[in-house]
Amino acid sequence: MSARVYLDWNATTPLRPEARAAMAEAMDLVGNPSSVHTEGRAAKGLLERARTDIAEAFGADPDEVVFTSGATEAAALALRGRGCVGAPVEHECVLGWIDPSLAVTPEGQVTVTEPERTALQGANSETGILQDLPRGLALIDAAQVAGKVPFAFGWTGARAALIAPHKFGGPKGVGALLLRRGEALEPVLRGGGQEMGRRAGTENLIGIAGFAAAARAAVADVASGTWDEVSEVRNILEQALEAAAPETIFVGKGAARLPNTLALATPGWKGETQVMALDLAGFAVSAGSACSSGKVRASRTLVAMGYDPEVASAMLRVSIGPGVGREAVLAFADAWEKSHRRARRRETSGTSPERVVGEV
Repeated sequence: MSARVYLDWNATTPLRPEARAAMAEAMDLVGNPSSVHTEGRAAKGLLERARTDIAEAFGADPDEVVFTSGATEAAALALRGRGCVGAPVEHECVLGWIDPSLAVTPEGQVTVTEPERTALQGANSETGILQDLPRGLALIDAAQVAGKVPFAFGWTGARAALIAPHKFGGPKGVGALLLRRGEALEPVLRGGGQEMGRRAGTENLIGIAGFAAAARAAVADVASGTWDEVSEVRNILEQALEAAAPETIFVGKGAARLPNTLALATPGWKGETQVMALDLAGFAVSAGSACSSGKVRASRTLVAMGYDPEVASAMLRVSIGPGVGREAVLAFADAWEKSHRRARRRETSGTSPERVVGEV
């Protein structure tokens, strides 16, 4: 295939046309949502319609939606000073605020003993493994599940949840904290009285408009079975790679996973080396979450699951989405198999794969 193929949807997704159109329309609104004149009221109207749409999409009440600059800020807003616990498999934006002392099973499940003190991801961004979410958690990181599998904040009994629209076709640089009605919150940003006094600063109206449009489209996709089709394509890719290299470990195979995620580890073949070789071949994949890949180290998630550091250093993540078809993933499988054969020949000859990564 001559065109590049994007297979890193868990890092960020292509912008949905619905979100692009909503953002373009919002650009024409000049008013500040906090102003009381006609222009300000028009902007406020758009803001509150978006808040309602996002609340309906993810099973919350509109006054439980707090707009932020993204999931990282939302995590800080929810967790700062609360003394929560979690597991080493959590995303970096959560790990910075918790004690990561909870155990992880070899199947990737976090052992939760005190839900009211626990921050827990809905799904792991590297492996796609879905967690069994106990009721009443302090925080759910829903960045990877929202818009891919059914999720309703009201079902969970949780105090708070993180939503990141760029994971389901919305824009980057905007997000939301879902905060259960009546829960106290100490603002991180102080200034005006925006977001009911919970997060100061003029709202990113353009980003919020795109967020709401993407949320509406994403939950419609979930309801229509679009992600079941994505899962079928993922399984085709998994079968092709398994046939090409039987020694490869498929992390989370047989477990409940996100429908789009495939995590694999080929011992002795570093994930970063694979990413570079495949990038040169025209395929965008990653060696872990976007916030940790680029750092040459073993996957923290796989180590927490009990994998040997050598295996954890060999992890590759392929994450797809709607519109990525059978032809694309089989072309990737062919490129991966060719790279794998070259890596094994170099290993046999004693040549370092890192020294000749440019050979594609």
